[in-house]
Amino acid sequence: MTASYFIPRIPTIQTYYRLYYHVLEVFRKDPWSFPADSEWWAGLRHKMAANAEMSKALALAPSALLNYYSAFLHISELLPPDCVIVSEGANTMDIGRTMIPNRLPRHRLDAGTFGTMGVGLGFAIAAAMLEKSRSAPRRVVCVEGDSAFGFSGMEVETMCRFKLPVVIIVINNNGIYSGLDADTWAQLANMGDLTTLAPPVTLLPDARYDQMMTAFGGRGFLVRSAEELRLSLQESLRDWLHPSLINVLIDPASDRKQQDFPWLTRSNL
Repeated sequence: MTASYFIPRIPTIQTYYRLYYHVLEVFRKDPWSFPADSEWWAGLRHKMAANAEMSKALALAPSALLNYYSAFLHISELLPPDCVIVSEGANTMDIGRTMIPNRLPRHRLDAGTFGTMGVGLGFAIAAAMLEKSRSAPRRVVCVEGDSAFGFSGMEVETMCRFKLPVVIIVINNNGIYSGLDADTWAQLANMGDLTTLAPPVTLLPDARYDQMMTAFGGRGFLVRSAEELRLSLQESLRDWLHPSLINVLIDPASDRKQQDFPWLTRSNL
């Protein structure tokens, strides 16, 4: 195979432009929309309602510890409707897509279908720089899993250096998908070398990510309850001068609701 094989011979952009132009012309002459009373729409709305009820039940389940759903319920109730949402993580991003919906188009950035971890804080900085130039800036809220935050966590220094009032919320379950509580971690440490005994998906229990933010002059909050979460988020949203990081400790065993299709959770590695 020679290099000349890769030389494009079809003007793709020009072709697409002409195609879209003609499609839009047809729609302008004969506007059409999918019937709102169709069987497909009815089935979709029924499924959406069922999923919402299931998520609400998980969010309101009595528990001494927060879970993904309870944390996201309180967060979604307090976020401004026009805020820019950045989301990154495993369960945090997957569940957050339904529990923390963006209400306006082009107001969401996340790690994408293939889970390209490490982009969250960079996305948030870029969004905050854009908002800084606007006459009426919108809030930028970055919702991170604890593992995802670890990929680019030092970017909190950049936020503090340039006084970008990003609100970071770290959903901290002590691991990737699941973690261990502090007592179990201590028991493992007493049994021997943690490098061979600890599950590879676990992280240090109750890590103080909030102190990373305060180390550079931002505001940090450690949260264990719904009341603390609401108070810290309200206070962070009021502050337009400093970035904030809310470290939300949730149940390490917290998980996603049961999925209808196995391909939603299986690994392709």
